[in-house]
Amino acid sequence: MPQPWLTKLLPRRLLSLWPCYWGTGVHLKYISKDYRQIQLEVPLNWRTRNYVGTIFGGSMYGAVDPICMLALIKNLGRSYVVWDKGATIRFKKPGRSTLHAAFTLEQEEIDRIQNELSHTDSIDCTYNIDLIDEEGTTSATVEKIIHIRRKSTTEAAQKIGT
Repeated sequence: MPQPWLTKLLPRRLLSLWPCYWGTGVHLKYISKDYRQIQLEVPLNWRTRNYVGTIFGGSMYGAVDPICMLALIKNLGRSYVVWDKGATIRFKKPGRSTLHAAFTLEQEEIDRIQNELSHTDSIDCTYNIDLIDEEGTTSATVEKIIHIRRKSTTEAAQKIGT
């Protein structure tokens, strides 16, 4: 799938250069125009290699850390507060080659979140992202818990004023 030029030049490049993200050694491969599809890879190289020669767990986690939150913020808009609440990483196999991860945010999920928040103050959503090698074997699974709530009218007014 072709990379939209705007996301190719701006967010993908800027996010890749952000010091916290750059340090993970990750390469963002694709961000769709609507931020609903994000693909990345973590190569095995001098920045990602651990003491035993496999991909450092911190690089695996750091690669996918901002992805869910970013996609939700971009799709829900300024009327919502989206925040990381928790995360777990389960290592299944050492990363001995480039690992790939993909996140897709479906319209049904966005609709479900908006519908639930019309009846309650806040919700927690759980997302799983697998880091998979070139043979299709999962090296790790990251579970992200994202807290979402509607902004109060005071918060929204303060944000507009700044």
